[in-house]
Amino acid sequence: MSAIARAKPTSALPTTTVTVDIATIGAGGVGVARVDGRVVFVPRTAPGDQVEVRLDPAADDARFLTARLERLIAPGAGRVEPACAHYTSDDCGGCQLQHLSVEAQRDAKAGIIRDAFQRIAKRPLVRTPEVRVGPSPWRYRRSLSLHFRPLADGGWRAGLNAYHTPGAIFTLSDCLITREPVVAALQSVVKAGAHLPVWSGLRMTARESEGGIALTVEGGEQWAEGAAQSLLATVPVLTAIWWHPHRAQRRLVADRRTAQEPGASFAQVNADVASLLRTHLLERVRAFNPRTVIDAYAGAGDTAVPLALGGVSVTAIELDADASRWSATRLPPGSTAIAARVEDALPRALPADVVIVNPPRDGLAAKVTNALDAAHGSARAILYVSCNPATLARDVARLPHWTLSHILAFDMFPQTSHVETVCELVPEAFP
Repeated sequence: MSAIARAKPTSALPTTTVTVDIATIGAGGVGVARVDGRVVFVPRTAPGDQVEVRLDPAADDARFLTARLERLIAPGAGRVEPACAHYTSDDCGGCQLQHLSVEAQRDAKAGIIRDAFQRIAKRPLVRTPEVRVGPSPWRYRRSLSLHFRPLADGGWRAGLNAYHTPGAIFTLSDCLITREPVVAALQSVVKAGAHLPVWSGLRMTARESEGGIALTVEGGEQWAEGAAQSLLATVPVLTAIWWHPHRAQRRLVADRRTAQEPGASFAQVNADVASLLRTHLLERVRAFNPRTVIDAYAGAGDTAVPLALGGVSVTAIELDADASRWSATRLPPGSTAIAARVEDALPRALPADVVIVNPPRDGLAAKVTNALDAAHGSARAILYVSCNPATLARDVARLPHWTLSHILAFDMFPQTSHVETVCELVPEAFP
């Protein structure tokens, strides 16, 4: 936020309630307006909206203001009625852009990427990036995480946070962006709550794959012997249960899978758009005719394996040991999987013709960008897959010997402000 809001106040803080015109959507999905010379951020607003807002004096900053929508005076062209009751009645924080049409959402996401490259990377884009889409903006999520809070009667409340009250949760009845079997599985876990660890605040993640639905339980220090097996038996749709105790390693505690895929490891929630992105990524990598590729943050090897089967020598680096082991079983001779932190393994794995990086939202460690920038004399390309335009732009700024040659966005997370970006970089001297 602070990078957007550079304006200094020109007068005292205005009255608490003011009328503003929303100009754009900023990072995080908030509407952006101006009040008395300062930028003001207003969640749940749309470009073109005229709104009455209540300023938050507790969040007053010399660079920006935050506000809460009080009344919609005149709607912008892209505003629609949200489909999910939780979005309005509970101020659900899971989605940020349900009040925008899907076309307006994609325009906003392209603008967020463009703005990040201009402000943070200091590399203005020649044109606004294209945003490719999947078959549906609803029921696409194949995983969902809920907070579980114990009730006085021995039951559990399972839900999500409201966007303006972190820590407080509302009971979730449905999630319209999540596949129905996943929602149903978590509802069944609530009913079988007697088999869960005793803990003040558990977090449950149900993830659907081809083999069924796996559950990850986060929290707790003790779990009664046999309780996980009882939970598995009570909720037939579950195929495996992982437990990540408080201050301890995650472990598999109940299992009836037929295929030992890493069901607790990271995987893209939108399978259709993930497939589109992977196809594009493979095309861009193969365009450089590489003999060697490093796939950093490789997950279970879904990108590394097809490259290796095509004759490329791939080094797949992944910290998650379960995912790395699964990747190793799928890679042919001549390629290898390394279970390690990327910042530790990448400098030793270089050089390579092409390097793929697909980090979490925090982006790349400085040690990684330093190693990549130093490789500009040997590598032909970096393919950076990002779920956070701000950290992508920051990392690109740390690669002064590389030039942006191609960028394409994917609407991996409709109804939210998140967007996936594939950024291709080539050395400055590359023809």
